[in-house]
Amino acid sequence: MSKIGAGRLEIPSKPVMRPQWASLIMLLAIAISAAIVAGWFAGEGTITNIFAQINVLQASPPMWLQVPMVAGEYLLAPTVILLAIALVTMKISPLPRTWSRFLVVGILLLLTIRYIVWRSLSTLNLSNPVNGTFSLALFFLEMLMLSSGLIQMFLMLKHKERPWEADQKAVAVIEGTFTPSVDILIPTYNEPTFILQRTIIGCQALNYPNKKVYLLDDTKRKEVEALALELGCEYMTRSDNRHAKAGNLNQALARTDGDLIVVFDADFVPTENFLTRTVGFFQDEQIALVQTPQSFYNFDPIARNLGLENILTPEEEVFYRQIQPLRNSAGSVICAGTSFVVRRSALKSIGGFVTDSLSEDYFTGIRLSAQGYRLVYLDEKLSAGLAADNMADQATQRLRWAQGTLQAFFIEANPLTIRGLRPWQRLAHLEGLLHWFTSIARVGFLIAPLAYSFLGAIPIKASPKEVLYFFLPYYVVQLSVFSWLNYRSRSALLSDIYSVVLTFPLAWTVIQVMLNPFSRGFQVTPKGTASDRFSFNWKLALPLIVLFITSAVSFWRNLGMFMLKGAWQTMPLEAAQQVKGLGLGWLWSVYNLVVLAVALLVLLDIPKPDPYAWFDLRRTVRLDIKNYTENVSLWGITTKISEIGAEIALTQAGLPEIKPGEILPVTVEILEAKLTLQGIVTQTSLQEGFPTVRVMFEQVNLTQHRCLVKMLFCRPGQWRRSLTPGELQSLLLLFKVLFKPRALFGRKADISAIALVKG
Repeated sequence: MSKIGAGRLEIPSKPVMRPQWASLIMLLAIAISAAIVAGWFAGEGTITNIFAQINVLQASPPMWLQVPMVAGEYLLAPTVILLAIALVTMKISPLPRTWSRFLVVGILLLLTIRYIVWRSLSTLNLSNPVNGTFSLALFFLEMLMLSSGLIQMFLMLKHKERPWEADQKAVAVIEGTFTPSVDILIPTYNEPTFILQRTIIGCQALNYPNKKVYLLDDTKRKEVEALALELGCEYMTRSDNRHAKAGNLNQALARTDGDLIVVFDADFVPTENFLTRTVGFFQDEQIALVQTPQSFYNFDPIARNLGLENILTPEEEVFYRQIQPLRNSAGSVICAGTSFVVRRSALKSIGGFVTDSLSEDYFTGIRLSAQGYRLVYLDEKLSAGLAADNMADQATQRLRWAQGTLQAFFIEANPLTIRGLRPWQRLAHLEGLLHWFTSIARVGFLIAPLAYSFLGAIPIKASPKEVLYFFLPYYVVQLSVFSWLNYRSRSALLSDIYSVVLTFPLAWTVIQVMLNPFSRGFQVTPKGTASDRFSFNWKLALPLIVLFITSAVSFWRNLGMFMLKGAWQTMPLEAAQQVKGLGLGWLWSVYNLVVLAVALLVLLDIPKPDPYAWFDLRRTVRLDIKNYTENVSLWGITTKISEIGAEIALTQAGLPEIKPGEILPVTVEILEAKLTLQGIVTQTSLQEGFPTVRVMFEQVNLTQHRCLVKMLFCRPGQWRRSLTPGELQSLLLLFKVLFKPRALFGRKADISAIALVKG
């Protein structure tokens, strides 16, 4: 056995908070901005003169920022040429490689910088205080969004792929020459025992001999202690719940002694090869932590509520498929709180898991990096857990992430100021912090079109030719390569839907955190719940409803005024600009209305009557059915299977007729798993020409349940990546969702599912 570090665990008894300079800076910036706007609206004065001079400069940009005097079709040439280069590159290289990524990102960087310069020096409308206020506000919000994107593009230039590394490192583990002791910690707080049971069984099934499994119960439940005893894992609890999950983990660290620590959330089940694929990295003494992606064995509420379960990828896919690999190349991998392995000695050297913040995982990783350790991201799906059950739970989770991450500005583990990080690492963490502020920008983009209609403001001053020459190349190329760059994990249109649904509560949370960062404590995301009714989340929907109504009114006003004033070419310059602005506002309002309408459909939660996950898994089965008059043996293939039952398509005739109210006992033998279960037939139907039966298992003992869990959750390679639709397909999907919402057209199927579960 290899020993890879020891030491004394030092857990800080009290977190040391930094002075809240971030709050003061934000308040000061708001106060200065308000004073400038007030001075501008006052009329005469230095502020008014300054903006008048800037407006003159905006009206006369440098020669190199002026549109060439050519026909419109020639102005389209840059867009067509650059788009063709991008499309050919993606065709030759279906997945981003070093050369193709460098070429595409290089083009995007040039176009983005060109666009920013044009927006800065030519498009601001400072003709009066109303136009100027909205113009500057929109500009700064747009720059906030672009700054996050620019950092990502710079990180992409540094990205390196090393797919062979895990294979090389795993050899010593498989051969048994490197087998450090491993403690597997499963922190739990109020999760149902049926969820804990599958997680413990999955951890015990890991193909690694030198391991111990610990269940860390922060609710001191008798049934959980009994479960641990039944399954043969160690049970731990503590006298208080200080520091929530971080405190629970630190308490366990002081009472265990394994060389490596593995953490799984209570709902995450590893595949059998999790340790053989991760432990080998720790042969390098500089590596302190190995993080793997999070997968999910149920559908997230957005996909489920829209009826797109097998089409939309989970929201986290973008982070684990694109962002984490970039951070891996920059040396700034984020510890995601579950499905990771950490070196005990390294963890002890920083005092254990960070307790200053709600995001103990994130800041623990930062402290390890600051101490000179390496954090590694292994881009293999080696575990799966439960996504949030409904939109309220998803909101709880996302708001906790936002609050925990932004607490960086107020604690010692601030990645922008902590000693020991390199510039590239700080840059990557800056992008992560800026990401949460983009929710404020998103709110601004939803509100901006209303300024055209209700206040007559024109935030952007640009001619159609300027839009063709400066904006269109940047927008079209970015849209065409968006999905390719994130490895087909999300399209730009679908990203907007995911962003808009929670943009208002996220924006409000960002403001609250910057003013009072520790106002709310740790809130656990409920998992494994069931619901037999439709429910609409009015709390989350209210701001979207208000905005949808005002946007609809704005759209009607803009459309009417645009139609009435169609002869804008003959109008004075100011009036012509007003009408062009109304036309832009009309198009912008249409897009916002579509996005808002889909977001509101997302907030209607569809019934989820069964808390168990059903898998589309094909296994050969033999059914022995006992009827009053005869015994029948039939063969079939499973079409769906779970821990509590199976749906089986029979490959031969002979199924006895089931009378109403009759209970038909059956023995199910799953040949590949060498598993025999007793059950009852609860439903028969005809699907795709095959007689199909649904069987609910009865009297499943522990040995049988272990076999079921291994078959359903622990097969290496079972959690595969799905590809999101392209932009055109995404647009068609949005219209399909709007004109055929699941809440109306899928209601019959959902009610049938409820009846089936209750029956």
